[in-house]
Amino acid sequence: MSSGKTGSKIKGYIEIDQELCKGCQICIAFCPKDVISLSDKLNSSGYLPVLFNDSGECTGCAICAVVCPEVAIEVYRG
Repeated sequence: MSSGKTGSKIKGYIEIDQELCKGCQICIAFCPKDVISLSDKLNSSGYLPVLFNDSGECTGCAICAVVCPEVAIEVYRG
């Protein structure tokens, strides 16, 4: 069941609701792959939300979603 390219299979990715995120950065602190960073653009509530840096390193571990107090992160695997 190989896609033909070694290492090309996406392990996981996240989607962040920019309007729910208050930029607390807890997810950044807990991400073991450092694929989440702070945005430089304000959302409509005046917060700097976080961004997913899709570098292919995300494993879909869901730690970010578990620690997010605003439930602003959805995790997808595979």
